[in-house]
Amino acid sequence: MTKATKLLTALPPPQRRRLMELAREVSFPEDTRIFEAGGVADRFWVVRSGAVSLVQEVTTVQRVTVASLGAGDLLGWSWLFPPYRWDFGAEAFSPVRAYEFEAQPVTKLCEEDPALGMTLVRLVAEILAHRLEMTRNRLMDQYGTQRRGTY
Repeated sequence: MTKATKLLTALPPPQRRRLMELAREVSFPEDTRIFEAGGVADRFWVVRSGAVSLVQEVTTVQRVTVASLGAGDLLGWSWLFPPYRWDFGAEAFSPVRAYEFEAQPVTKLCEEDPALGMTLVRLVAEILAHRLEMTRNRLMDQYGTQRRGTY
């Protein structure tokens, strides 16, 4: 399995400084819904401390945790891709402190500094690839023992 990419530590220091000029420190109490699937994705966060669960609503009463995020992890990538809607929901599993970034100023910064923009997109893609690999492995662990065609 590939190693998880931490967005802020992976950015070269000059690019990290420019991005951090747009950061705002926020906190979420335990059990807070940070965003809901289908909502407008107009921001993202980098978790500083605490734990966040990414959840998928299976039925109106059943939610499944699809990933758990902690310190250094990127929370939210839907701001980068049309239609700019959250694919999952997110909730604070414990008290969470994070850096919050509004999408519009970050997008403007990336347009002004194409090298930063390319680096940011590449890092988000690495993070997505890692999460996809984790999800695939989890599914293989859960369903890999079933014979093909028996589901």
